[in-house]
Amino acid sequence: MNLFQFPRWTDTLRPLLGIAAVLTPTYIVAMFVYGASAETLQVGYAPEQPIPFSHALHAGKLGMDCRYCHNTVEAADAAAIPPLETCMNCHGGRIHLNSPKLKPLFDAYAGGESLKWVKVHDLPEFAYFSHAPHLKAGVSCVECHGRVDQMDLVETVKPLSMGWCLDCHRDPAPFLRPREEVFNLGWTTSEDRRTLGERLIAAHGIAPRQDCSTCHR
Repeated sequence: MNLFQFPRWTDTLRPLLGIAAVLTPTYIVAMFVYGASAETLQVGYAPEQPIPFSHALHAGKLGMDCRYCHNTVEAADAAAIPPLETCMNCHGGRIHLNSPKLKPLFDAYAGGESLKWVKVHDLPEFAYFSHAPHLKAGVSCVECHGRVDQMDLVETVKPLSMGWCLDCHRDPAPFLRPREEVFNLGWTTSEDRRTLGERLIAAHGIAPRQDCSTCHR
C-alpha cells in the first residue's frame, strides 16, 4: 500500500466525521444556551410547598424576625428549616385551628412526622457556603434572597452562580450594610451604598477570599 494513501477502512469514518462536524457545534451552542438559561440558574424558581406558607404575612405584615424560624443562621452554615414545634408555638393555640390549608401541619404534628418542604435555594454539593460569616460582614438576607418579606411564595431572585458570587467577593462594598441592619429587610440609607460599604470594609477589616478553596473544599 502506498504510504500516501489512507487505508480502505478509513472510508467508514467519512460519514461519521460529517455528522460530528454538524452536531458538535450544535451541541456546544445548545449546552451554552441551556447552561446560561434562567431555568438552569433557577432564577424565578418558586416551587409549591406542602403548606402555603406566606413570608409576606409572617415576615412582612406580622414583622416576625427571620431568626425566629431560621434560628441557626448566625452561627451555622445552614439557616435551618424550623421544626413543627416552632410552627405550633403559634398555631397550637387558637390561630387558624380549622384552616384546611394548615391541616397537613396539624396532621404531621399529631403523628410525630415532619413536613417535606421543597428546597428553593439549592446550591450544588461541591460548593461550600456558610451564612454565618456573610451575616457578620454585613451582607443582608436581601442581597441573596430578595425581599422575602414581600413574597407569598418564595422564589429565587439571584442566580447564585459562581460568577455572581465572585462579583461580590471582588467588590463587596455595594452589598454591605451595618451589621445591626442585616435582618431589617426594608432598610434604606441616604448615604451612597459604595461609600458606606467602603467605610464598613475599613472599620471591620472585611476581605473576602477569592481562592478556589474558599468554596470548593
